[in-house]
Amino acid sequence: MTSSPSPSGYLAPVSHHPSGVVPRTPPRRLPALLRCCHPEPALAVTVFVTALAVAAGHGPAGAAVLAGQLSVGWCNDAADAHRDTVCGRTDKPVAEGRLPARAVAVAAWTALVLCVPLSLLAGPGAAAAHLTGVAAGWGYNLRLKRTPLSPLPYAVGFASLPVFVTLGLPRPVWPAWWVVAAGALLGVGAHLVNVLPDIEDDLATGVRGLPQRLGRTVCRWLAPLVMLAAVGVVVAGPPGPAGAGGLWLAGAAGAVAATGTARAAGPRSRWPFRAAMVVAGLAVTGLLGSGTGLV
Repeated sequence: MTSSPSPSGYLAPVSHHPSGVVPRTPPRRLPALLRCCHPEPALAVTVFVTALAVAAGHGPAGAAVLAGQLSVGWCNDAADAHRDTVCGRTDKPVAEGRLPARAVAVAAWTALVLCVPLSLLAGPGAAAAHLTGVAAGWGYNLRLKRTPLSPLPYAVGFASLPVFVTLGLPRPVWPAWWVVAAGALLGVGAHLVNVLPDIEDDLATGVRGLPQRLGRTVCRWLAPLVMLAAVGVVVAGPPGPAGAGGLWLAGAAGAVAATGTARAAGPRSRWPFRAAMVVAGLAVTGLLGSGTGLV
C-alpha cells in the first residue's frame, strides 16, 4: 500500500490504482520529482559525508547517504502537499499541480527501502546509526516540525553522519565527542536557516516549531551563531593548538555567515541556507584537516 499526504500532513494510506499497478512516473515528470527531493541539501550532505568517508577509509557510504537524503526530501514534500497547495507555493511541483502527491510518496518509500540494504553494506553498527538519522528526518516531517522539539531531528540526523562513517571503518570505532557535537550544531543551524523562507506560511497553516515561535528576526541572528559554534568546535576540538589554518577557517566561516545569513534579504531568499551550506563545507574541511582526529 502506498501513501499520500492527509490534510494534517501525515502520509495517509490511499487506495490502489484500478489496475492494481501504480502507474510509472512519465519522463516529463522526472524534473519535477527531482525538484521535490530538495536537491541542494541532499547533494551537499552526500558530498560532505562521502568526502569524510573517503578520508577516513570508509567503504561504501555515498549511495546510502544519498538514498536517505532523497527519502527525507520526498517525504517532506509529500507530507506538506496540502499545506503547500493552500499557501500557493510556486516552488513546489505538487502544489503547482505538476506532480501528484502519490508519486512523491511512492518515491519517498522506495528510497527509504533502498536505504536499508545500502546502509547495511557498511556493517550493522554503521547502518543502525545512519538509519536512526534517517528516521529522525521522517519524524520531523511527519510530526516534530510542529513542536518546540523541531531542532532535535536535525541535531540527531547530522550527528549520526560521522558516527555512520567511523562505525563503518574496517575496525569500527566511535567518533570523537567533538565531531558529534559539531554535527549536531550544524544540524540545528541548518534547521534555522531552512525554515526562514517559510515562517509566515508555516504560522498561517499551524506549523509552530521552535523557529516559528522565536520569529524571523531572532532566527536570522541565531542561525549564524549556531553555525559558527559548530566551526568553533571543529577548530578547538582536536588536541593541540588550532594554528593558522584553524584561525583562517573560523574567520572565513564568520565572514560567510554574516554576509549570507545576518544581512537583510527577501523573505523567500534561499541565500541564508546556501551560506549555511558553505559554512558546513568549511566545517567539513576542518574535519578533513584533522585526519585521524575524527576518532
